[in-house]
Amino acid sequence: MERFAPLETITAWWNDNAPGWAQDALAYLQSIWNEGAYGLTYGQIITITGIILFSLMVRGLFARTFVRWITRLAAGTKTKMDDVLVKAIATPLKIVPVIIGVYAALQVARIDPQAELYANKIIQSVITLAVFWTLSRAVNAFEYVFTSLRDTLSPAVVDWMIKALQIILIILGFGAVAEQWGIAIAPLIAGLGVFGIAVGLGAQDLFKNLISGLLIISEKRFVPGEWIQADGVVEGTVEKINFRSTLVRRFDKSPVYVPNSALSDAAVTNFSRMTHRRIKWAVGVEYRTTVDQLKYIRDEIEAWLWNDDRFAKPPEAALFVRIDNFNASSIDFLIYAFTHTKNWGEWLAIKEEFAIAVMDIIEKAGTGFAFPSRTVYMQQTDPPEIMAPPARSEGVERARQLQEQATARPGIGEADDDG
Repeated sequence: MERFAPLETITAWWNDNAPGWAQDALAYLQSIWNEGAYGLTYGQIITITGIILFSLMVRGLFARTFVRWITRLAAGTKTKMDDVLVKAIATPLKIVPVIIGVYAALQVARIDPQAELYANKIIQSVITLAVFWTLSRAVNAFEYVFTSLRDTLSPAVVDWMIKALQIILIILGFGAVAEQWGIAIAPLIAGLGVFGIAVGLGAQDLFKNLISGLLIISEKRFVPGEWIQADGVVEGTVEKINFRSTLVRRFDKSPVYVPNSALSDAAVTNFSRMTHRRIKWAVGVEYRTTVDQLKYIRDEIEAWLWNDDRFAKPPEAALFVRIDNFNASSIDFLIYAFTHTKNWGEWLAIKEEFAIAVMDIIEKAGTGFAFPSRTVYMQQTDPPEIMAPPARSEGVERARQLQEQATARPGIGEADDDG
């Protein structure tokens, strides 16, 4: 077994100057030092371990000094691109001292040439993967370059482009490592193509969801941050559109991972793209309410809406207050209006204030809200007084004459003989 070179120099000096008992002790220690396992002496194992531990210590110092220094340097600039770039490459930079330490340990160890060849290939592979890993993480910095694309396409499309570029870089990194080990890529790709056909037949749902995700993004049905409702599927806020599924956060804060195909096939309502929020009420008053009271309530509610700037006015949006229906126990008003705000909390506050105003108007009119009721009429023992109805108005007589004239015309009413 080969002796460790630095110890041979120390041993020669010690044999010329040290006393006999010390020389015997050194010879004993040297015999232990030169013993070992796996083709390495204990001295080589200890030296390699020490170099690697030292490189790990230097890694921590390197992370605290150099990486932090470039981070603070990037933070001092106006653009945010360099900040994201430094943050992305900071983690890969921390393995540089470890790679240097492993290389130094291999040089000191003087291992077998064949083993050294494989070790060097491993180091080259690690460096290659580190470079492509750094590039894939650095792609995140390009989101600031793609700002105009985010406005033209959508943020989800740009995110997919960045993810696809990262995957391509990782694949290229593994391909480069395969080339370093003498593995031919072209036959491997051809074999993976045949294998991919077999996998594709069993992964139809995966590709269906992938294509559905592309359709959702291209159609811009919704983007992260919008409130949607898919009939029979989910309702909540979109957080992320992934390759296979979309993350929707329900209003109870629980996440729902919905397959893209389910959202692509379902009818989706995007509430975040409303232009206004609607208030549609049917307000019923008692049947004892007079005509003048009905008109007063209608006019006052309509005036309140027109005088409030928080409500949209025609032609921007419809605004109606009308006596709409004779219900079983009430005369119903239809109140139909839209608010400018789309914020749910603000809309609730406006609706509350409007409800109080409607109650106050109806109370001032001298009537009240109707509720389901039943009226029982008790017949008296004496026969009821027969009230003669008033004479028909001129409008009724004129309408009857018009009906008779219309019936006498050919083609109107009953068909003639030629019809």
